[in-house]
Amino acid sequence: MTESLRTAAAAHDDLLTRRLDTLVPMLMERAGLDAWIVAAREYNEDPVLRTMLPATWLATARRRTILLFLRNGTAVERMAVARYAVGSAFPAQWDPETQPDQWGRLATLLDEADPDRIGIDSSKVFPLADGLSASEHAALLAALPERLRGRLTDATAAAIGWLETRLPDEIADLSRACATAHGLLRRALSDEVITPDRTTTKDVEWWLRDAVHAAGFGSWFHPTVSVQRRGGAARSGFATPPGDEVIDRGALVHIDFGIVRHWLCTDQQQHAYVLLPGEAATPEGLQAGLAVANRLQDLLMAEFVAGRTGNDILRTTRNAADASGIDGLIYTHAIGMHGHAAGPTIGLWDQQEGVPGPGDYPLWPDTAHSIELQARVPIPEWDGQVVQLMLEEDAWFDGTTCRFLDGRQTELWVVE
Repeated sequence: MTESLRTAAAAHDDLLTRRLDTLVPMLMERAGLDAWIVAAREYNEDPVLRTMLPATWLATARRRTILLFLRNGTAVERMAVARYAVGSAFPAQWDPETQPDQWGRLATLLDEADPDRIGIDSSKVFPLADGLSASEHAALLAALPERLRGRLTDATAAAIGWLETRLPDEIADLSRACATAHGLLRRALSDEVITPDRTTTKDVEWWLRDAVHAAGFGSWFHPTVSVQRRGGAARSGFATPPGDEVIDRGALVHIDFGIVRHWLCTDQQQHAYVLLPGEAATPEGLQAGLAVANRLQDLLMAEFVAGRTGNDILRTTRNAADASGIDGLIYTHAIGMHGHAAGPTIGLWDQQEGVPGPGDYPLWPDTAHSIELQARVPIPEWDGQVVQLMLEEDAWFDGTTCRFLDGRQTELWVVE
């Protein structure tokens, strides 16, 4: 049975307070910020602000909400320059009756605190750290005294750090979410859902959507189900989604699937083989191909070293794959409060030489990542046809070791 909304809201707010108490002082110090402004108007919320609001606010800014963090050494004072207190974490510091100008009140608070470096969510690289709208930015500049305008700086390091860093409780929650998603994925790749020569790929996609909804979880993207078969054309890329196809016998079925549990996302990809009449097991060549993809996962995760950039990890992994004779693609991303989440980009399927900007961001401890890749392997039983073994599993980097949160697929599922 799923927990009540009331219980979930209380847990959300408790975790939020602990995140604010634990992470913000560390992140502001790491980013060299003395003040940090997170501001937005209702229905145009900054992605960071949405993750700092209490559960009952339902991620909306209510007119305009300005969150202000002021750092003094290791201590950080939090306040809301808003008509309303923002839960118990941000006491209200604006009285419209005595100071009608909300931005003017913020300027007064900053003038009194006199911070040297004032962070704002304005980033040319990361959309998730670029939440201050143009009109709000203009209003801020107009309100600030001249001596403070020159102290505004990009808060990307704090914003991305806030979104990507996980507390131990969150890793436990994400592990449970991965286990739940794995259970649904296993059912989708089975006789329960697939009837050979009748069920279509779209049937499986919508079965997954319905199953997630019935279980009380959310979806952050629509699942993708595709097939590869002997004599079929290889998929050249991901720019065009696969069409609706009947899942016939002898097909290798692939699913890309994720859920949202509480405020954390999962992202997973697995395969099943549909037995031909008279077959008792998956062709050995397909199973061997999966082992090659597993080896590529191992090579990638071995390159996770704190401080390395996504592009560094991509380059060293590709070198290791070449040395091992693996023909593969790596397109790994952070996972967390968003599906394609804050953190380093480790390749894109069409950018295997590096990703300027997001790929230059470093790997930090206490972060989660979707280990997404593919190995392209010739299958002897299919006359040497090259098959793409596309895998994705969520993993946790603790600063020393990268490990899967709920295991990985090492054997192809079988549909009889």
